[in-house]
Amino acid sequence: MDKNEFIQKSFDISAETLRLVEEAENEVKPSFKRIEEIAEINQLRVMKAFSDNRVSDTHFMPTTGYGYDDIGRDTLDKVYADIFEAEDALVRHNFISGTHTISTALFAVLRPGDTLVSITGKPYDTLEEVIGIQGESGNGSLKDFGVSYIEIELKSDGMPDLDIIKETLTAHNVKAVTIQRSKGYGDRPTYSAKEIGELIKYVKDISPATVCIVDNCYGEFVETEEPTVFGADLIAGSLIKNPGGGLAPTGGYIAGKAKYVELCAYRLTSVGIGKEAGASLGFNRQLYQGLFFAPHVVSQALKAAVLCSAVFEKLGYEVNPKSCEIRHDIIQAIKFGNEADLIEFCRGIQKGAPVDSFVTPEPWDMPGYSDQVIMAAGAFVQGASIELSADGPIKPPYIAYMQGGLTYESAKLGIMVAADKMIKKRG
Repeated sequence: MDKNEFIQKSFDISAETLRLVEEAENEVKPSFKRIEEIAEINQLRVMKAFSDNRVSDTHFMPTTGYGYDDIGRDTLDKVYADIFEAEDALVRHNFISGTHTISTALFAVLRPGDTLVSITGKPYDTLEEVIGIQGESGNGSLKDFGVSYIEIELKSDGMPDLDIIKETLTAHNVKAVTIQRSKGYGDRPTYSAKEIGELIKYVKDISPATVCIVDNCYGEFVETEEPTVFGADLIAGSLIKNPGGGLAPTGGYIAGKAKYVELCAYRLTSVGIGKEAGASLGFNRQLYQGLFFAPHVVSQALKAAVLCSAVFEKLGYEVNPKSCEIRHDIIQAIKFGNEADLIEFCRGIQKGAPVDSFVTPEPWDMPGYSDQVIMAAGAFVQGASIELSADGPIKPPYIAYMQGGLTYESAKLGIMVAADKMIKKRG
């Protein structure tokens, strides 16, 4: 039995879908080659950082209690700092999500009376209650602590409005700006590390003391350089996304200027203790090994995103980015325009997942989101979006956001199942 026969027999995928996917795959080979070249450079960057910091079996030993002199934990911070070309880093399993990690950075830097400005439009939904633009007063948001917030809308092309940014920085004493690299649940481009660097330079030329904080989620190892190379004071992300390589069971990282990383450590633990304590509890090996795998796993996720884009372009949907475009994160957006198709797509991705493939996703009131969300996620690590997943808010224009795939081959199956559902739905 050949491959296509096996797929048709085992997963009930039509010959029409198989032909469509094969055509799309042939068309995107140049994009695959570019992705593989970036992955090789990034793998070499990781290897150099491991070698320069003399990573050994000793670094995988667990600590308990206070975790003083945890050489594995402290060396992992140095490895991350070297890879991201930052002065320092804070990598901990204690961070429960990207939102927690970014929240830690914001609370670390900002003080009562300070002003925070989002210069890339609306932040990701789960940060709204952190900032205080959603949620009840008194819950402990930045707003409750006297931090003012200004949000600068993006221009019609999805790019930052430099004129309004200049006006805002000139009119206010802005302590920090946030820059979201990925599109989140928006319909705009993802910004490259270089574009973020140009934006940071623009801010610093107007207001040198303003701290530039980048939400780097979904962007790590997609390019050969990170925003810290281009002047970001702090970047933050989740280990169950790109840098965890599918092996990190939890955690997050912050990297950047040493004085700000120290403030983040004080916020995570306690002022005066910071990075000096915090038992690793045996997580070190998984965090190191996940980081080692990360460049390759990210390349697999990127290939899956490119294929998904090409397939659904062929099915007539609007996609962002297009299959031929250079990518700056692992997310693929498909605009369905109606609730039914969005839900059907997510159910297809779920059916093609290795875990919980028998589950039927339904929209629900997910904590931290203002609209109902449908989420397909058949992952070995709960909520790990470096593994194949798809989600979207149940609101116009009904966009699904697909990301991840530990292996291209498994992600390809999920995409085929989802495409097959759409084709059969059309009759």
